[in-house]
Amino acid sequence: MTDAPRETAALSDLDVRRAVASDVPAVKAVTDAAYHHYIERIGVVPQPMEADHVANVAAGRVFVTGEPVTGLVVIEAYEDHLYLDSIAVRPDAHGKGVGRRLLAFVDAHARALGLPEVRLYTNAMMWENQKIYPKYGYEVTERRVDGPYDRIHYRKRLA
Repeated sequence: MTDAPRETAALSDLDVRRAVASDVPAVKAVTDAAYHHYIERIGVVPQPMEADHVANVAAGRVFVTGEPVTGLVVIEAYEDHLYLDSIAVRPDAHGKGVGRRLLAFVDAHARALGLPEVRLYTNAMMWENQKIYPKYGYEVTERRVDGPYDRIHYRKRLA
């Protein structure tokens, strides 16, 4: 399903690479640092902090940027969309374009796979995200409660 030459170009152009097993500790550290402050606000541990990072990296779902790793995305391709499971940026790298670069990578990766849209959701209590995602072309598709999580679902249609 992956078009390797196009994917390689997208990766190198955006300084994002597929994570490897030796990146797992950094993936966990960046994810924990990015999401930890939400625990008190939402009252539960955010799902990305509980993810199986070893399995996600082994499955090729994790892409990182920076050396050392400053940000990452966890994605999964479906027949009709690319699902952005998680995006995390080290707090000391906020405001330096890391998140913007990762979102651009996600778009480029979806296009390279021939997928027409990107989908994601965020916790409603992570209100910063409700300001960020629309700036990058995402539109709300629904709000749904899943167990202890009140989630806002988004999609971005790619041209």
